[in-house]
Amino acid sequence: MRVLFAGTPAVAVPSLDALVAAGFDVVAVLTRPDAPLGRKRVLTPSPVAARAAELGIRIIHAAKVDAAATEQIAAAAPDVAAIVAYGGLIPPPALDIPRHGWINLHFSLLPSWRGAAPVQRSLIAGDDVTGAVTFQLEEGLDTGPVFGTLTEAVQPDDTAGALLDRLSHGGAVLLTQTLSAVDAGRAAAVPQQGEVSLAPKLTLEDGRLDWQQPALAIGRRARGVTPEPGAWTTLDGQRIKLEPVTLRPGAPALKPGQLALEGKSVLVGTGSHPVELTRIQPSGKKMMTAADWARGQATLESVVFE
Repeated sequence: MRVLFAGTPAVAVPSLDALVAAGFDVVAVLTRPDAPLGRKRVLTPSPVAARAAELGIRIIHAAKVDAAATEQIAAAAPDVAAIVAYGGLIPPPALDIPRHGWINLHFSLLPSWRGAAPVQRSLIAGDDVTGAVTFQLEEGLDTGPVFGTLTEAVQPDDTAGALLDRLSHGGAVLLTQTLSAVDAGRAAAVPQQGEVSLAPKLTLEDGRLDWQQPALAIGRRARGVTPEPGAWTTLDGQRIKLEPVTLRPGAPALKPGQLALEGKSVLVGTGSHPVELTRIQPSGKKMMTAADWARGQATLESVVFE
């Protein structure tokens, strides 16, 4: 079966590799154009584009699936299109090209968390279980019928990055199994059932920690926005980046945002009990341990995060 693969970030690479390893004829890869990265803003191919180049697969670069991209997709003559975090909508003219349509690997248990940031939103909400599904792509936002599902328990220290990594590998197996079933004529998609929730793309503001919130909510948010856009707070009007915090329910009470040193641990007050800082990056400096940062403060007790 001839497969068009659409994807952009690193979490899509395991699926591309799995399809190739399973013997599918991946005739082309659709991915977003090279983007400027780093301080020097060097144009860099997406992880999927880089892997496709290594595999010798034709690459279609497109920021959106317009008429030109649709023409290139049609020229590839795929029987089916597999899509994993491409980063753009697929319009009806392109949806109609493969005879088996487009099959999307999505990292949530649909209809929960439809949208661009399902794993991040799931962690922020405090879900105990998440997963991935393969479904038939249609015009609606992640609304199509589901072919297959896998579930994954959320670990207490999971960040969005760690959880996405696990789901990307398990999801790659699920996607390969789904396409194999489609090829054999054994696939059956069923309508989504359950309560719908939305997972819009995270903004920088989503990473701000509100110290008035309970410690549990702050911990969930910090893990949900790691690595991107990253957790942060402000001190003297300057933005400070933070890695995920550790809950410290037995620690002495502190006012929200108030800092204190307990042994080598740097604690911050919240709306409930304190949390412990792990690593911190002051404005214009490198990431460092919270203890090293604290040693540079004249009087830690007078420091209050805003």
